[in-house]
Amino acid sequence: MKKIVLIEDDADLFSLLKYNLEKEGFALVGSQTGRGAIDLCRREKPDLILLDIMLPDSDGLDICKGIRSHPELVSIPVIFLTARASETDRILGLELGANDYIVKPFFVRELIARVKVHFRANQSSTKILKAGDLELDRSSCRVKLYNSDLQLTATEFRLLEFLMTRPGVVFSREQLLDAVWGHDRAVTDRTVDVYILRLRQKIEADATAPIFIRSVRGFGYSFNESVFNTLTATA
Repeated sequence: MKKIVLIEDDADLFSLLKYNLEKEGFALVGSQTGRGAIDLCRREKPDLILLDIMLPDSDGLDICKGIRSHPELVSIPVIFLTARASETDRILGLELGANDYIVKPFFVRELIARVKVHFRANQSSTKILKAGDLELDRSSCRVKLYNSDLQLTATEFRLLEFLMTRPGVVFSREQLLDAVWGHDRAVTDRTVDVYILRLRQKIEADATAPIFIRSVRGFGYSFNESVFNTLTATA
């Protein structure tokens, strides 16, 4: 049974969604405040998170950033439920790491359909990521190049995994710091450059002419989607 965490302050909507989602066979837990949302998600380990943006005691955008910066939660799909309907709000929500953005009022059947779409997508989520001769095994935390194991630190592994699971997306240094190092950190933007260089020295044939990790002048870094040729799911 798939578990969903719902963070929604509207009591009527909370009850309505809980009833309908449970009727569809999902297990639902949640809160009507944002306080403690991250701890709730860590404790419950849900398969998906439904998150209101305008909460009485918190900003759902900040909660989403916290989810995306936490190593235990970073891969969990997040769907925003919000009355903020502008294009700018939608783009901001998705850029902060949400997988979907549903504007209130909405049809419950549409929400359930979107939830099922994300679960179908997750069924094919990969444990092994392959890009050319580079292979990252998420279950064993191993990285191979030309079938030979590479010695990566835990931080190098998280950084590479984060980029490989989002090929073609350009991330600023600040975004990478939030995602890989988290908010409680004592590092600077320069740290990202140092770790990118270390990764390149380990995975690139020529670190001065990188193929896998691209630099985007004036912004940050991206994993080259053109070499991300296969995604293999294993049992």
